[in-house]
Amino acid sequence: MYGDAETVRRILTGTGDTWAVVGLSNNTSRAAYGVAAVLQRFGKRIVPVHPKAETVHGEQGYASLEDIPFPVDVVDVFVNSELAGAVADQAVAAGAKAVWFQLGVVDEKAFERTRAAGLAMVMDRCPAIEIPRLAG
Repeated sequence: MYGDAETVRRILTGTGDTWAVVGLSNNTSRAAYGVAAVLQRFGKRIVPVHPKAETVHGEQGYASLEDIPFPVDVVDVFVNSELAGAVADQAVAAGAKAVWFQLGVVDEKAFERTRAAGLAMVMDRCPAIEIPRLAG
């Protein structure tokens, strides 16, 4: 299990409300699009991170985490597992407080590195599934 219930709750309720969503674009058929909308409904500010740097759900996008000119609390990762570890390392470098790898995104070495750097981390879970459970 890559994220116990307490870590999930802490990231969703106590870590801060600015979420960089890596892999988020205006492609409405992608999971990131729907998940970002759910996060917004629950009061999170989403920051799209995608090479196209598109504005999504009314929020300006950035091409990379390094390009975001303000602090982010959580980095939500929708890229495939082969690329996710590098994103986790960028999240640490950017000063994020937590990293969340989406369903199906697993990199055990990145999990260990990120936790060793002092960040909370959840892997292979979906915040859009978890957050309504907490709000209920």
